[in-house]
Amino acid sequence: VSPEEMKVTAVAEPQEEKREAARMRYGLPENRCFSSAEEMLAQPKLADVMVIATQDRQHVEQAVNAIKKGYHVLCEKPISPDPEECRRLQKAAHEYQRIVAVGHVLRYTPFYSKIKKLIAGGAIGEVVSIQAMEQVTYWHQAHSYVRGNWRRTDETSPMILAKSCHDLDIFVWLLGKQCKKVSSYGGLYLFRPEKAPEGAAKRCLDGCLAKADCPYDAEKIYITNERTGIRTVVREGKTGDAAWPCCVLTPNDLSEAAVRKALETGPYGRCVYACDNDVVDHQVVNMEFEDGITVDFQMTAFTGEGGRTIHICGTKGDIKGNLGKNKVILTQFGRTPVSFEVAEGDMSGHAGGDNRLIHDFLETVRKGAGEEELRTGIDVSIQSHLIAHAAEESRKNGGRTICLDNL
Repeated sequence: VSPEEMKVTAVAEPQEEKREAARMRYGLPENRCFSSAEEMLAQPKLADVMVIATQDRQHVEQAVNAIKKGYHVLCEKPISPDPEECRRLQKAAHEYQRIVAVGHVLRYTPFYSKIKKLIAGGAIGEVVSIQAMEQVTYWHQAHSYVRGNWRRTDETSPMILAKSCHDLDIFVWLLGKQCKKVSSYGGLYLFRPEKAPEGAAKRCLDGCLAKADCPYDAEKIYITNERTGIRTVVREGKTGDAAWPCCVLTPNDLSEAAVRKALETGPYGRCVYACDNDVVDHQVVNMEFEDGITVDFQMTAFTGEGGRTIHICGTKGDIKGNLGKNKVILTQFGRTPVSFEVAEGDMSGHAGGDNRLIHDFLETVRKGAGEEELRTGIDVSIQSHLIAHAAEESRKNGGRTICLDNL
């Protein structure tokens, strides 16, 4: 975001090294750098807007307190794994007349914006069904959902919410309709102790005998892999988010020695078959929207490349899209398919969605407009969370159909 649009006036961060890095980056005095959100919220109001980017189960309490303090709020997704907590934040936003945006950045991408425009313009007639997939990738699953912060449902959220509320939200937005029923299947197939290969060590650098044939080996992912490893980070001079995922292990020392030390002692060096994870590694969700429109969505860890694909079928044509390639193909029945390359302007951060969302949020705050001006206000963002909650309830109960009217 351009510095003329906003100024960071304070930060809260429990890790001292990250807090200091933020202080230096934004030129903050030490008395504007806090060790917790609670410490920050105990101060007089410090700005117009507060960004809540903590762990999933912390969001609502902090956001509600920020609203009461007079802040408008940009809340990272998901709002909360608890539907009642989501409604609590919604109620506070209305009661105190504060703007609350949720980080559903995909609504702001040129890719999904193009698809939305085609549907709204009647290019494929009436939408009847949607088929979509989120390809998490094998190494991202290992990093975030086996070894990392989102590995346990009781500490964060079910994976269908933590990773894929983006996708569920997109279906709601594209269709402009309410979801009525949900059923879901899936589970934790691979990353369990009984699936460990013979000779596997508890840590990847502790003489693991299964190392050569293991794609989840931490040394491969964080040191030697051309896409994710620290050697590529160093060679290409990457910093900040560009150095992800290595920057998660050693945010202030992007060297091979620092990464190797982190793997020897920290959580990211654990064998993927010897972690305390419980979130799923594959899940399918079937949805029925108003007017009988059906959507089937699959999230899977077991892909070589990441990204999202979508196929929207209508009465007069269909739309196929690949977010990773920023490509949309429109086929109107009986006509030659038309291909659209949708990369335009700033494409950083979630295919161009991150900064566009922040621009829109800040503009809405500046204008003093209502939440209806936002694509991702709290009122419209709750629907995806209810779908995710229903999907997880269904999955844990043998795929039983859940009616959202009952939630």
